[in-house]
Order: sequence, then C-alpha cells, then structure tokens
Amino acid sequence: MSQPAFDFDLDDGGEPTFSVGELADAVNGALRRQFGDGVWVRGEIQGYSEKNGHAYFKLVESGGDKRAVLDVSFFANVRMRLRPLLQRHRLYLAEGMKVRVFGVLDYYAANGRLSLKMAGIDPRYTLGEMAMERDGVVRRLVASGLYDANRRHVVPPMPLRIGLVTSVNSAAWHDFMHQLQDSGHGFGVRVVDVRVQGDFAEEMLTAAIRTLGRRSDIDVLVVIRGGGSRTELAMFDSESIAMAIATAGVPVFTGLGHEIDRSIADEVAHTAFKTPTACAVALIDTVQSFAGRAEGAWAEIAARARRQVDRADDGLLETARRIEQRTVGAVERAGQRLTDRAHRVSLSSVRLLDHGEAALARAAVRLGQRPLSCTAEQLRTIDQIEARVRLLDPVHTLARGWSLTRTADGHIVRSAADLAPGTAIVTTLADGSFSSRVEAAETIKPDPDTATTTATSREEPR
Repeated sequence: MSQPAFDFDLDDGGEPTFSVGELADAVNGALRRQFGDGVWVRGEIQGYSEKNGHAYFKLVESGGDKRAVLDVSFFANVRMRLRPLLQRHRLYLAEGMKVRVFGVLDYYAANGRLSLKMAGIDPRYTLGEMAMERDGVVRRLVASGLYDANRRHVVPPMPLRIGLVTSVNSAAWHDFMHQLQDSGHGFGVRVVDVRVQGDFAEEMLTAAIRTLGRRSDIDVLVVIRGGGSRTELAMFDSESIAMAIATAGVPVFTGLGHEIDRSIADEVAHTAFKTPTACAVALIDTVQSFAGRAEGAWAEIAARARRQVDRADDGLLETARRIEQRTVGAVERAGQRLTDRAHRVSLSSVRLLDHGEAALARAAVRLGQRPLSCTAEQLRTIDQIEARVRLLDPVHTLARGWSLTRTADGHIVRSAADLAPGTAIVTTLADGSFSSRVEAAETIKPDPDTATTTATSREEPR
C-alpha cells in the first residue's frame, strides 16, 4: 500500500493513513480473515421491507440498557434458493420473528454501513424460539386457571346467534358464510372486521374478541382466518389473544386454517377446527342435530298422543257398550217391575173399591141414624142457652131489686169516679125510673174478701 508524501512538517510517527475506500477494503479484508466464509447471527427481525425482489431488515438484540442492531440484506437469488427450506418448515420472514441467520459481513463504503449479506437460515432456531414462547404463555395461562376456562361454557343446543371475528371479504369469510347460507337455517351473524396478519392485527383481534365476548345476544363466538405460514399464524400464539378468548363470556370456536399445528388460541378455545369451513359445518351439524332431536321428540309425542287417543277410543267404546248393556238390563228390569206394580195396583184397586163400598154402606147406615140423635142433643143445648140468656136479661135483674144508673146523655155509670158533684143522673128500676143530681161522689177501695163474697153472690141467680 503506497502512501503519498506531503511537504508538511508533520510527524505521523510512521502510522499509515488510509483513504475511505482503502479503509473500507481493509475492513472487509479483516472481516473475511476473521470470520472466514461467513458467520451465524441471531436476533429479532425489525423494519422488514421488500424491494425489487430483495428483502431488507434489521437484526435487533435488546437486553437491559443494551441494544445492538445489524442491517441484513436478503437478496432475491438467495431468497429463491432458501424458499423451499422455509416452505418445508412453513416459515415466512416477518416483523418480530426471532431468527438465526448465516451470512457474510460486508462494510459498504457507499453508505459507510456494516451489513450482513444473508446466505442461510436455521429454521430449528426459529421454531424453538416460537415453541419456548408458546410454552411460556401456556404455563402462565395454566397458573392463572384460564387455560380451560372457556371450555367450561356450555354450547347452546341451537347456536343460531353467532359473533364472528375475521377479515371480511377474505376467502375464510366467504367459505364460512357460504356454508351458513346454504344450510337453510336462520343463522344471525354479528361480524367484526379485523386484520388477521400484519401491523395492528394482534391488537384488532384482541379488541374484537373482547367486545363480542361481553355481548349477551350471541350464542357462540367464532374466530377464523385462512391458511398461512407458521410465522403468520404464530400471531395466534399471542398471550393477549389467548387471554381474550379464555375470558370470553360465551363459547369460542376457532377455525384458523392450518392442518398440522395448533395455536394457543386453539388450545384455550372451547372447540378448535382445522378450517373455517369445518367450523361452519360443526355449527350447522349442531343445529341440525338439535332440530332432528326436536323433530324426533315431536314425532314421539305425536305417536304417544295417538296411542293415548286410540286407547281412550277403545275405552270409550267399551264403556259405551257396558252402559248400553246395563241400560237395556235396567230398562228391562224397570219394565218388569212396572208390570208387577201395575198388576199389584190393579188388585189393590179392586180390594180398595170393595172396602170403600162396604165403608160407604156402613156410613150410609150411620148417617141415617145420626140426624135424630144429633137433633135431640142440639135441642137440649139450645134450651140451656136460652135459660142462661133469660137469667142475664137486665129486666130480670132489675126485678130482683137491682137498678141501672145513666148520665143525662145516656152513658151507663159504672164507677163513682165517673161522677162529679152536680152531675144529673137517671136511675132505672124494675117498674120505672127517676132523675136525681149528685151531691157528692166517693170512691171506696173494695175489700178483697167482700169483693169475693159479692162476686159469689152475683153468680147465685145463674
């Protein structure tokens, strides 16, 4: 390496001075001598972008206060060569993915940056990192008791009200809705349109699941997306999505479109299906099964009802037959009793007429004798009454020395209390009457003994 000489009075101590290009060459030579044909580097992909078939990203290592960044160039020819390896392991380089890559370090003089020209990748490292992260999430879910929380929900027998989280108008959406629409059942779908990969997909999925999981007007919550690489589907290993599913208030079905692996979302869901179509078919089968059981139960109810009606008809006919027999027998017995009673009545009537005629004859005899004795007895009674009437006649009473006193206006005086001094009175005797005037009137309280004697004496004339 030649060094130009300058006519300056400088003492460089014999140290060489490089041009920028010479230094770049020196750095690249040192890198090749130090790292040979290449070096393995691990880190997390950030800032992933593609241009003209090439891919560019940064490998980042963060730990505590330390942060290290290395630019990586993934050229189109290398991408083409590594594609079968990545496809075999169902990997696709994406933001946030942890990788172990092989490449050649290169200091690019044009921009003064050190970068790694990627030439290989270790899929096992990425899968191992993903598995470790999955295991950590699973352990935390198990420890919190949420790992099987959603499976404790009971799927309604007729899950017609569905909450759906997916990318609307995607293939998964069309497959799922096509199955429901062709089923002929009255499914009602409330859908939240989200991204299922890329930026903000995890946040959108988590928020949508939490929103629908709190609703009381859905029977089942369904999360679906189409197939994809393992790294694309690794988003469903997210702890936030798993927590949203585990704490949902309704059963959660997943149909995430991968045939081999199960994501943590599948693990914590009530039921996981391989594809969105399979998820829709399962819902349809559940509804059809319930409808079939309902139809069978209704048919059994109808059959039992028919049997009951038939037995009731038979019983009614038998009862009617017995009633008919008993009625005929009762009518016949009643007719016989009526005939017997008519005969007895006929005989009794003859006897009663005979007895009546005999009694009438005796009564006629008695009636012929009775008037004479009755007339004599009545005459005696009349004579007795006439004698009592004569005794009570005032004329006869006056003849025995009694008198009858009246006031001037003709009222009979019965008590001294009826008279006042100066009152004019008329006294009637047996042979005439006279008038007088009261000078004084005195009421005398009768003596019981005297009254008794007087009353008795008054009865003597009778």
